[in-house]
Amino acid sequence: MMIEQLTTSTEELEAAAAREYVQERRRRWRDLALSIGTPLVLLATWEISARVGWIDGRLFTPPISILSTGADMIASGALLEDLIPSVLRLLAGFAFAAFFGVLAGLLMGVWRPVRAALGPLFTVLFAVPKVAILPLFLLIFGLNETPRIFVVFIAVFFIVQINTLAGIIEIDKRILEAGRAYNATGFKQFWYVLLPGAMPTIFTSFRVAAGLAVVVVVSVEFVAANSGLGYLIWNSWQLFQPAQMYVGLIVVSIIGAVMTGLILLVERLALPWKYSNTNSRKRRK
Repeated sequence: MMIEQLTTSTEELEAAAAREYVQERRRRWRDLALSIGTPLVLLATWEISARVGWIDGRLFTPPISILSTGADMIASGALLEDLIPSVLRLLAGFAFAAFFGVLAGLLMGVWRPVRAALGPLFTVLFAVPKVAILPLFLLIFGLNETPRIFVVFIAVFFIVQINTLAGIIEIDKRILEAGRAYNATGFKQFWYVLLPGAMPTIFTSFRVAAGLAVVVVVSVEFVAANSGLGYLIWNSWQLFQPAQMYVGLIVVSIIGAVMTGLILLVERLALPWKYSNTNSRKRRK
């Protein structure tokens, strides 16, 4: 009798698990369909509305016309001429800011005197609008690439520094005690406890900063550049070329999405334990 009850319970659990697996697959397919279908429906509505005159097609250029304009700009090389400068400014400013932001956050998190010395200064500077200091950089460095990259650097630096510092400070004290119990002190504690504990927060700051960096570099190119996607958007507005303006906006959004996706990919490779724990919890649920 006991064996039969155990067999029945096992079969019921397996059946329940199978049903849950099927339902989860259906939910995933539903989510995929919604994520793809919703933009397509919106684009189709935009196209039809512009063609039949429900909205002004001169201002809201139909998506097919935008696609055609983008293809022409790619074929002529005009889009590439503006894409490359923006990407180079973005990557240069982001890379330097990510490195020095992480370094500053780690130093402030590990050594309290450094945090006491730099904390108030960084708090004040963080509140200053980043684009507002562009004229100062133009006065100092002149009308070249340095002020454009430096504004991106400033915008990204503080986000990375603040999150890195928070990641260090918020590490559970029990983890530090466990590390000390295994003789993890000094550099060992930093390398094997503090840095891994702060890495998820650091990568989160990278994702947030990537979006802001794209916004800042485009804003700078509006007023202080004669090349780049920001210049393309602003110049198209001045010449009333909305199709080219939409092409620039779409490319900017694609750059932001690609940067975020690459950061997520690097995070998965650098922190496999984080996602393995997440997947394990999902399976247990």
